Amino acid sequence: HLLLFLLFVGPFNCFASYSRATELFYSLNEGLPAGVLIGSLARDLRLPMAGGQHPESLQPPLSFTLASHGLGGQYVQLDNRSGELHTSAVEIDREALCVESSGATIFGGSAAVSSSSSSPESCLLLLDVLVLPQEYFRLVKVKIAIRDVNDNAPRFPVPHIRLSVPENAPVNTRLAIEHPALDPDMGTNGVQTYRLRDNYGVFTLDVEENESGERTPYLIVMGALDRETQDEYVTVIVAEDGGTPPLVGSATLTIGISDINDNCPQFNESQLNVTLYGNSSLGTHVATVHAVDMDLGSNAQITYSYSQKVPQPSRDLFHLNESTGAITLSTKVDGDTPRLHRLIILGNGPGCIPAVITVLVTIIKVMMRPPEVVPRFIANEVEGVVYLKELEPINTPVAFFTIKDPDEKYKVNCYLDGDGPFRLSPYKPYNNEYLLETTKPLDFETQQLYEISIVAWNSEGFHVKKVVKVQVLDDNDNSPVFSEQLIELSIEENNVPNAFLTKLHATDADSEERGQVSYFLGPDAPSYFALDKTTGVLTVSTQLDREEKEKYRYTVKAVDSGFPPRESIATVTITVLDKNDNSPRFINKDFSFFVPENFPGFGEIGVISVTDADAGQNGWVALSVLNGSDIFVIDTGKGVLRAKVSLDREQQSSYVLWIEAVDGGDPALSSTAKITILLLDINDNPPLVLFPQSNMSYLLVLPSTLPGSPITEVYAVDKDTGMNAVIAYSIIGRRGPRPESFRIDPKTGNITLEESLMQNDYGLYRLLVKVSDHGYPEPLHSTVMVNLFVNDTVSNESYIESLLRKEPDISVEEKQPQISIEPTHKKMESASCMPTLVALSIISLGSIALVTGMGIYICLRKGKKHHRADENLEVQIPLNGRINLHMLEKKPMEISNI
Repeated sequence: HLLLFLLFVGPFNCFASYSRATELFYSLNEGLPAGVLIGSLARDLRLPMAGGQHPESLQPPLSFTLASHGLGGQYVQLDNRSGELHTSAVEIDREALCVESSGATIFGGSAAVSSSSSSPESCLLLLDVLVLPQEYFRLVKVKIAIRDVNDNAPRFPVPHIRLSVPENAPVNTRLAIEHPALDPDMGTNGVQTYRLRDNYGVFTLDVEENESGERTPYLIVMGALDRETQDEYVTVIVAEDGGTPPLVGSATLTIGISDINDNCPQFNESQLNVTLYGNSSLGTHVATVHAVDMDLGSNAQITYSYSQKVPQPSRDLFHLNESTGAITLSTKVDGDTPRLHRLIILGNGPGCIPAVITVLVTIIKVMMRPPEVVPRFIANEVEGVVYLKELEPINTPVAFFTIKDPDEKYKVNCYLDGDGPFRLSPYKPYNNEYLLETTKPLDFETQQLYEISIVAWNSEGFHVKKVVKVQVLDDNDNSPVFSEQLIELSIEENNVPNAFLTKLHATDADSEERGQVSYFLGPDAPSYFALDKTTGVLTVSTQLDREEKEKYRYTVKAVDSGFPPRESIATVTITVLDKNDNSPRFINKDFSFFVPENFPGFGEIGVISVTDADAGQNGWVALSVLNGSDIFVIDTGKGVLRAKVSLDREQQSSYVLWIEAVDGGDPALSSTAKITILLLDINDNPPLVLFPQSNMSYLLVLPSTLPGSPITEVYAVDKDTGMNAVIAYSIIGRRGPRPESFRIDPKTGNITLEESLMQNDYGLYRLLVKVSDHGYPEPLHSTVMVNLFVNDTVSNESYIESLLRKEPDISVEEKQPQISIEPTHKKMESASCMPTLVALSIISLGSIALVTGMGIYICLRKGKKHHRADENLEVQIPLNGRINLHMLEKKPMEISNI
């Protein structure tokens, strides 16, 4: 690079006065394709280009070169001749090039990228361009500002956000959400707003912006909270940017309600009555008091103590466990011990007024020793509590009990007191031995604790009770149970990504980890559905299209954490609701119909088929005629196009209509189609004779006319087309001295003299000419009388007129003109429908050109006739037969030899 620089700079020392550094500034959007024009250096620097005002030899071509291809040079292409800068094939990504917070410049030779958050042009592409030759040398510094576009959606850094709110939080309490969404875009394209998908009526969101422009969402408490009523709220927080259209991102927000000490201990009863025998041994269990606090953790810790009202002797006689509330006999009962003790016990909670319960202990004086009950536990026993697993088999042994009389004087019996699936029976062959066993399997979910008593009494009526507590241990014998086995959901199509569908809920009657439920999608679930393992929130990550698929059906599993784990399955059905996102669609863009003219009014011309992929009202389609509604009407339900009136091809040969289809959505969508109606000709017009114009006109024929000379012509036109417009001429009646002297050409209508006229051939000749078309199925015709007066002069016009007014006695010859044209109906009978339609189409389209040509021909003929009339003095008689013939100026016409 240094060598190149010296090579360039060395020769330019003498031209220092012409060289100077220049800065150009451009801006463009990120993400543009290759070839987009950024700017023209030659034009913007106002440099003269070759081919200007000066001779090209005096103005060498300019050359533009990047001083070095660095980091920025890969994003642009510089035309060395024109100096035009274009984007290259490497797409510019503003977020990859510039980091908003860095404010640094990354250099790559003479092309660099600069990032600064202090100005709107915060991302600059820097280029150094050399302009040569020597006369125009300058170093141009080009700065290209990369404008941001909204090509990034907001994204939360974590998919699951957890927030803790104390249950005593007052209304309008604000808590910052520590994981706001991130959007690499800048300005309004960055994150603008947040919202909760479900606020449960007690939460809302607010957004605060700091000095640097960062927006932080705050959760605001809008209602009272109670942990004991609901300890957790699960919703979805949605971040939305300000782009057009806006992009969104979401995350699961779990709001945990933390406990405060807003509940105090409470006893279920206010007084407990207990009886104690005077000969009870030390440590005998007297009673247990139990208070309940609805709070959690340290807020629910309860300690028990005697009230100050309890006398000291009673305190010494009975020991109170501060933690469990158990009362036991701590000293021996003797004859001086009072028989009634009133124990007032307090249940103490942190920051609470103590709960109070009174235990009345009555001591029964015993003159003899009561029976003894000695337990020997078979099942696991800890501090008088026996632990048995649920689902243990029937007749599971619990304990042996030995019943005996200490004085060995009395017979002792025993029985089992209390409810539960237990049985106490003598264990033979031993005396006074009893076995406690189960009578049916235990069920933790039905009852977890049993308290039973083994009661022994002797013949004197003294009773001894041994209390046994049986704690049932939980086993993983219950599968999770969904609240619904069939979960029916619905969602509108074109939903936002990660849309919330529902929150699944399954319960497990087992305890601890055996009752903890996790949620999973079944193998038949599409990949774009997601199910939160912990919360059971079901979402869909992509937009659904009802027209692509309307129903989804798959399974979900609820699995507990027991060993081995148990699971249950539910079925989810999702119905995608329709939105009006499809316009009506015609099966063809253009419709063409061929209709014979004179088609009856309101006859069916054709059917316009249109469909709409939407459903329900969104898929209802109404058809209407945009133009030509005064002639045509369309049946909205069936799409049948009809004409209100009969159509005449001679008036108009084709129609172009535009049909609009509008669906029933709100807002409605529409589309249009082009309809072309081509009228097929039928033979409904007889030939129209244009010349001669009247049956009363005549023509003077000189006797000297040579045979073969044209005398006159019959000229007719037919408004129909094709074979219906092919005209043939024939003479069907003759009258005169030698009427066969004249013949008519069947194709042209030219009348010529066949034979030389003699002296006795003088007189009036009347030729009845039939002009017939070749229409199908029935040709139409017209007739005209051609009057020829053979004489040297017309000396007596009134005589000739009198002859013309007489009804001619002419016998009609039914002779068809001899024109070699094949009848088209024979071909139509043997041809298939499709070739016929093609032929008719060609004929119909050609009819337009034919009618145009005929019109031009008529105009030319009329011009010729006027010219001929001036030369030959032919009698001109108009078509209107009511004109008084006597008012016309009749002049004889001489026919000379040709």
